Amino acid sequence: MDLEALRRKMGTAALVGFRMIPGPLKRSLVRAGTPSYTVGAVCLIEHEGEVLLLWQPHRRGWSLPGGLLGRGEEPAEAVRREVLEEVGLQIEPGDVFAVGVHASTQQIDVIFRVRARERPHLELATEARKAQWWRLEDLDETDRETRRILQIVQQIDAEPSPGRVVEEAS
Repeated sequence: MDLEALRRKMGTAALVGFRMIPGPLKRSLVRAGTPSYTVGAVCLIEHEGEVLLLWQPHRRGWSLPGGLLGRGEEPAEAVRREVLEEVGLQIEPGDVFAVGVHASTQQIDVIFRVRARERPHLELATEARKAQWWRLEDLDETDRETRRILQIVQQIDAEPSPGRVVEEAS
């Protein structure tokens, strides 16, 4: 038996053994051996070509309404909660618009898009000092996370790059 065949058999045996471990222990082992990410949910609230942004003392620049998910919380629940807390709006977030996975900072952004027919009345919470509607091309000062999210949003409008099969390495 060659070394490659032995490696495959050992790998198969390890996977079969792993499959027999009880679920909670298995999840703990996987979590211990994989990177953990911080997950946030943000909302692009749009009206007549403008997006709602907030000025908050704990951020460096304008930011989108949203925040981190609580333990066991779904992204749609989190964005509903955060928008209500920050600007007093009740929203139905709809489907996820985009997701950004940022390996370098171990962060995930779940992005929702809500279109308002009329400009809503806002009630700012203590977190937000100012709220302003911006055309994205006029926006000059955002925090790092918001810049990253807006780049993702702009890429969605661009033509997607198709994947391809790559020749096997010898």
